[in-house]
Amino acid sequence: MDVVSDKFCEAGRTGGDRGRGAAGFQVIPARADDGFPFGLEMTLDVAPQPGSKRLPTLEIGDNGEATLDLWCKAGKGQFSVAGNTVIFVAAPLQDRACPPARAQADDELVAALSEAATWKRQDDFISFIGTRSLRFRLNTN
Repeated sequence: MDVVSDKFCEAGRTGGDRGRGAAGFQVIPARADDGFPFGLEMTLDVAPQPGSKRLPTLEIGDNGEATLDLWCKAGKGQFSVAGNTVIFVAAPLQDRACPPARAQADDELVAALSEAATWKRQDDFISFIGTRSLRFRLNTN
């Protein structure tokens, strides 16, 4: 047997390095999910507003259709993506008799999404970049 095979077999017998390949390297599958998060839900990466545990969420369908569930308001929209360029068009939001501060925060969030010109993904974080940047965390649970 060669040295690599001996190490692999020895590790297998002792059980000390289960899940590792030859020469002690851990096998990690390639990730094909570095693209735009179609078909996924994400949460805005911010602290909750005072008096609330709620955080805005954004669900993007396979064809770019979006569902927004914000601090108070909710609505729909559409994403169009080409490379790192993004366009978001929002439909009118449902007003749920929101307190003025939350209604304004919702309107500002939708405006920032609409002004975004590019996007980037870093691990489980998606950033929409325009005059203001928004960072969302993918919901992986």
